[in-house]
Amino acid sequence: MYLKSLTLKGFKSFASSTTLQLEPGITCIVGPNGSGKSNVVDALAWVMGEQGAKSLRGGKMEDVIFAGTSGRPPLGRAEVLLTIDNADGALPIEYAEVTISRTMFRSGGSEYAINGSSCRLLDVQELLSDSGIGREMHVIVGQGQLDTILHATPEDRRGFIEEAAGVLKHRKRKEKALRKLDSTEGNLTRLGDLLTEIRRQLKPLGRQAEVARRAATVQADVRDARARLLADDLVNARTALQQELADESILVERREQVEAEIARAREAEAALEAALREDLPALSRAQETWFALSGLRERLRGTQSLAAERVRNAAGTADVEEARSGRDPDQLEAEAEQVREQEQRIAAEVEESRVALEQAVAARRAAEDAAAEEERRIAGLQRAAADRREGLARLHGQVNALKSRAAAADEEVGRLRLAREEAVARAERAQRDFTSLETKVAGLDAGEEGLDAEHEAAVAALDDIEERLAKARDEALQADRDRTALAARKDALEMGLNRKDGVGALLAASDSVSGLLGSVAALLTVRSGFETAVAQALGSAADAVAVADADAAVRAIGHLKDDDLGRAGMLLGGGPVSDRDWPGLPAHAAYAVDVVECPDTLRPALTRMLFKVAVVDDLDAARGLVAGLPDVTAVTREGDVLGAHFAAGGSSSQPSLIEVQAAVDEAAGQLAEAVAASERLGFDMSRLEAERLEAQKRADVALAKLHESDATLAAVAEELGQYGSQARAARGEADRLAQAIEKAEEARAQAVTGLAELETRLTSAEDAPEEEPDTAARERLVEEARTARQAEMDTRLALRTSEERSRALHGRADAMVRAARAEREARARAAERRERLIREGRAAEAVGVAVGHVLARLEVSVHRASAARTAVEQARAGREQELLAVRSELRRLDKEHDELVNSVHRDEMARTQQRMRIEQLEERALEELGLDADALVADYGPDQPVPFSGELEEGQEPPGPAPFVREEQQKRLRAAERALAMLGRVNPLALEEYSAMEERHKFLTEQLEDLKKTRKDLLDIVREVDQRVEQVFTEAYADVSKAFDATFARLFPGGEGRLVLTDPDDMLSTGVEVEARPPGKKVKRLSLLSGGERSLVAVAFLVALFKARPSPFYILDEVEAALDDTNLGRLLEIYEELRESSQLLVITHQKRTMEVGDALYGVTMRGDGVSAVISQRLRDQDGGAAERARSGRGRASAATEERSRDARVETQTG
Repeated sequence: MYLKSLTLKGFKSFASSTTLQLEPGITCIVGPNGSGKSNVVDALAWVMGEQGAKSLRGGKMEDVIFAGTSGRPPLGRAEVLLTIDNADGALPIEYAEVTISRTMFRSGGSEYAINGSSCRLLDVQELLSDSGIGREMHVIVGQGQLDTILHATPEDRRGFIEEAAGVLKHRKRKEKALRKLDSTEGNLTRLGDLLTEIRRQLKPLGRQAEVARRAATVQADVRDARARLLADDLVNARTALQQELADESILVERREQVEAEIARAREAEAALEAALREDLPALSRAQETWFALSGLRERLRGTQSLAAERVRNAAGTADVEEARSGRDPDQLEAEAEQVREQEQRIAAEVEESRVALEQAVAARRAAEDAAAEEERRIAGLQRAAADRREGLARLHGQVNALKSRAAAADEEVGRLRLAREEAVARAERAQRDFTSLETKVAGLDAGEEGLDAEHEAAVAALDDIEERLAKARDEALQADRDRTALAARKDALEMGLNRKDGVGALLAASDSVSGLLGSVAALLTVRSGFETAVAQALGSAADAVAVADADAAVRAIGHLKDDDLGRAGMLLGGGPVSDRDWPGLPAHAAYAVDVVECPDTLRPALTRMLFKVAVVDDLDAARGLVAGLPDVTAVTREGDVLGAHFAAGGSSSQPSLIEVQAAVDEAAGQLAEAVAASERLGFDMSRLEAERLEAQKRADVALAKLHESDATLAAVAEELGQYGSQARAARGEADRLAQAIEKAEEARAQAVTGLAELETRLTSAEDAPEEEPDTAARERLVEEARTARQAEMDTRLALRTSEERSRALHGRADAMVRAARAEREARARAAERRERLIREGRAAEAVGVAVGHVLARLEVSVHRASAARTAVEQARAGREQELLAVRSELRRLDKEHDELVNSVHRDEMARTQQRMRIEQLEERALEELGLDADALVADYGPDQPVPFSGELEEGQEPPGPAPFVREEQQKRLRAAERALAMLGRVNPLALEEYSAMEERHKFLTEQLEDLKKTRKDLLDIVREVDQRVEQVFTEAYADVSKAFDATFARLFPGGEGRLVLTDPDDMLSTGVEVEARPPGKKVKRLSLLSGGERSLVAVAFLVALFKARPSPFYILDEVEAALDDTNLGRLLEIYEELRESSQLLVITHQKRTMEVGDALYGVTMRGDGVSAVISQRLRDQDGGAAERARSGRGRASAATEERSRDARVETQTG
């Protein structure tokens, strides 16, 4: 068996998939510091089940996943696959090659697999345990582990030896057996408790079962009586239902007769309605005929009136044409010729007027030009005078404006100064209000802090009270539970005191039988811890009844015999007091009579019953006491009795009455304490509730005050803001007014300066003379121009008048010609219309004659149609009267039918109720008796005889069955119910429960025996495992100690070293100490050795393990780093020896170590922070030449240090 290959995917610095093909012999793994060599060792330990993150040089297990570099992102999982060659069958699995894989995810999940099949960590550990690989992983020696071995405790060193010896599987077997043993012990305890409880419950349950058996007999009588009464009720109900069904047939017959009459009436009604429907078309036709003839008559009368109107129109046409007169067309044409001549004359006048107008326009333009020129000259002179006057006016205006401006500036300055004073006053007033409010706010803030403190204190007090109240509620709830449990326990224990034999009958008859004092168990008070001993010492007397004297005992026995109540033991009081001359007892013993308190009347009898009975602790003390005092009877606290001639004892889980009574008294005391505690807690809860309400009120009041204070502060703050705004606004306004005052004063100064200059200019202008121009020529020229314009206007009016006359005459001649033509056409159309009206008049006269004849005949037809319509209406009215009579009869029959239907419905409802009662009786029979109706009537009906069910004397023959009498059965039912009530509460399941509990008791007893047997078997297994572990460890320790001596002598020539057991007498738990004395030194403590010596001692211990119990492979991580050349050579010789039986994976920096290797792996790390592997085989598998090995070693070293391309690269990157 050896490691065949190792594949790393995302494990630590191996980001890419990297596979190391391993071979038997020594494989050296080399590389610079930090390249990832030790990660290979960590991967081997991790895949074989290492669970400690610190052992893998990490903080948490997720650190084994590649964390990423600057050039590569982190990975999500790490996976390591280890392939083991199992051709020799060293691993307990049917595969020649085994691949163990482990996958770790970022989420923290971890998966194991063996040959691709998912498995548990335990499966991997068990698979490797026979190869010496266990929890300690002693085959993997990592960096710093040598020092750990040296500083390990003796027990830890023992763990290394046990792991190498293969004790792990025995340890696991023992741990599993111990866990099962603990579980078995717990099951035994629970079974013992269950059996004790079942034994305690069996006796009262047996008594309940007896009561249930007696109750079953009484219940049978109750059931029979109820069944017969129920069957009688069912038969009576069925008989009544049949009678009601017979009465129903009469009503049904009458209803059928009424329904037949209704059918006949409906037929008559239908016939009449059909006749009426048949008359309806004839009536409609008659009415339609009459209406049509009436309409035709009205139309003919209209036609007659229209014809008469046209005759009148034709007669009046001639008169209208004669009265009409128009102008003669020839006259109109002559007038048109005269108008054309007049139009030509007016056109010549228009042309003359247009020439005169042109001349007048030219004269008007010449006059206007001369007047305009003179006007411009005069205007120039006037403009110069006006400009001088305007300059004077402007100077006057400017002077007046400057005076007004100066006066306004003075007024503005005064107004602004007054406004500024008012603004300053407002600002000062607002500032004063602001300051006073700030003082008020400071006081409110102080009050606010006090309110906050008060509210917080109130809330804290409320929380404290609520916490105390919740705690009190929990305690009260627990007290209620305890009280309920104690009350139930007391009731259950008191049920155990209830006696159903003669003792119970006597105790129940204490009123009728005098002299009864009560049960002995209730009258005695036994010191705690002595109940069982006193009960066994008293024997049956512990269950007896205490009586006042012998006469009372005789009366009690007579009472038991007379009522056949059974037997009972009695303890007689009032007996003579005997002298107590009993021997003295040792300190550990006491007389039973001294640990019992009882009434004085019973003391003599109790002393007699406990004559010389002593209570001791155990059987050994009892045996010693009886041996020393033969006439004394010893009773142990557990109830075992030992005397000189008699002994009794054993195990019993059934408590005596005295023990039960003591338990009842104890439960009563505890119940009283629980009730008192519950009441006290109730009072506390009431008090705390009142305090909580008061604290809630205080908190609410404080909160209300706080809210009110907040509202006041908000209002004051708002008012404060208003005053601040007012002050700021007033100060701003004062500043603006000051600036305005400065500007107004500057403007006033400028106005005063300009005023003096303007006044000087005004005085100079007023002193200059003023001249007016001559306007006579201008007025003359203006008059001439006006005359020219008037002449032009007159000429223009004459032209317009001539043009209007011309336009008025233009077209008049054409209009007259058209009028003559239109007059001729109108006279032609009038002649044609007159002829047409004459023709229409003649035709209308003929139509009028014909219409008169038709109207005479039509009046006869209308009269006949009216008579036919009247006849049809009279026939229809007769049928309607008959239909009303039939419908009245039909309503009467419907009413009678409804009454019959209602009666039948009422009867049907009554029958339905009767059926429902029958169904209820049948359901009662089925639910209460489990019988259907027919079977109930057949078996328990009134016709069935009633068998005898009373009690018979011995030898008396039972009488025969009697006929059914309802009163007797009712009396029988009442008597049975009274008997059932006298039995009290009956547990109907007592028989089944008693039987089930007996079966359960038997089953649990068998289970108890099985568990005891299982416990014995487990103890045997633990004992066997301990023997096996002791044997294996002893043999392994001997071999390791012998190998350590030899190895130490080789590594330390002349030195002395040995392994020492800390407790040689206990090979199961002894530790292992290491003593080492190098040559030339007297020290034996490892802490006084140098670093190299300590490493060499640790190597010696590990090599001793390797040789004593070889493992298929070992992984060594720089174990020779602290050794010098000499010691390194000695260690390499040991490597050569270990190569023969095991596979070695050595991580080293030493060239001498590389020289002894069979294969060399170089681990490098490129600039991307990812480890890569190159390999070189130094020897053939059959053993190559030394020269070729040295050559290979040189090449591998160069490849490792310089990354030479000559090395054969076997890196597989996925």
